[in-house]
Amino acid sequence: MTDRPSARISSRKQPRQARSNELVQAILQAAVQVLAEEGAQRFTTARVAEKAGVSIGSLYQYFPNKAAILFRLQSDEWQQTTDLLRRILDDRTRSPFQRLRTLVHAFIRSECEEATVRVALDDAAPLYRDAPEAREAKEAGDPIFGNFMLEVLPHSTGTARKLAADLIITTMSAVGKEFSETPRRPAEIEAYADAMADMFCAYIRSMVDRGTS
Repeated sequence: MTDRPSARISSRKQPRQARSNELVQAILQAAVQVLAEEGAQRFTTARVAEKAGVSIGSLYQYFPNKAAILFRLQSDEWQQTTDLLRRILDDRTRSPFQRLRTLVHAFIRSECEEATVRVALDDAAPLYRDAPEAREAKEAGDPIFGNFMLEVLPHSTGTARKLAADLIITTMSAVGKEFSETPRRPAEIEAYADAMADMFCAYIRSMVDRGTS
């Protein structure tokens, strides 16, 4: 990409009126389309403004540069993942293993459905990944998974639980990303998610059986 990383990735201001909010949503929707159609290398504020049907000045009222738009798209995706984690893992009406299986299936389906934009966002990551806002947004879901691991592995040490959580999250993200880069049929997605969930559940059960300390 030709743009150099910018220290400023936060939006200039937050929309307070319905009309302003509609403008921001139009910009973000256009940004998704440009990213999907053009990729990260050709993503520019000018293309986004043109696609959204707004002036470049209107876009700059809310986003100081293209990194800010890309970060907003990425942080929205991270927020959706955090909401997914909370909705599934906090549901104590179901067993921990049922929740973990549900999470894996939901995550893999989401990865496949959003593969084009996600790959483009990964390509654009150098523009925003080292900013404090990015680290904070990405780590928002850590406490949710941490609480889940405490529930399922109450007799393990904090170090062991953190290792288990990191292994599951890293594997799910990395393998899910690679799997989703090829178009998949629904049956393939279900079979793959089942296999991954089996692996994670077996790993946790082995820790429980060993009484990991």
